[in-house]
Amino acid sequence: MAELNAEVQLDSQRVYDGRIVRLDVDTVRLAGGGESVREVVRHGGAALVIPVDAEGQVTLIRQFRYATGQVLLEAPAGGRDGEEPPLACAQRELAEETGLGAGEWVELGHFYTTPGFTDEIIWVFLARDLRPVSGFAADHDEEIEIVRMPLAEAHARALRGEILDAKTVCGLVWAGARLAAGP
Repeated sequence: MAELNAEVQLDSQRVYDGRIVRLDVDTVRLAGGGESVREVVRHGGAALVIPVDAEGQVTLIRQFRYATGQVLLEAPAGGRDGEEPPLACAQRELAEETGLGAGEWVELGHFYTTPGFTDEIIWVFLARDLRPVSGFAADHDEEIEIVRMPLAEAHARALRGEILDAKTVCGLVWAGARLAAGP
């Protein structure tokens, strides 16, 4: 089996520079010789929160997602503001989308969302010791419904394929495993 080596960028053209993403079209030299073109969506990263209260209830949100044309059940999440640290992003998004803060934060991990065409990374956090906070509001272009349910039910829905948002599925699985393992 051939050794996998990095491709070498020969040229890069920024073809779109938007509010959330940028699109680069790069020409690369392949490890085995020859050239190819890679279309790469550049994204500043995001954070996702699985907020679980003392009774084992998770707070999720339901919102319409234009790209899918569907209302999806998701964990609170959002993009980083510039170089905002992932934890600060998670704390801000939890407050903006649910009106909650947390006294305990555990980073569960991070992952690339779709490494075939984007560099987006999402950091996943478990939030506990929840409490209401004020002074935050959802973004002007977000209409959000808050949904609370037992974490076990959300986890089961994810495993049955009833939650279609991949980042939320990942977060629920990781949080369930972490909580099952104990302190």
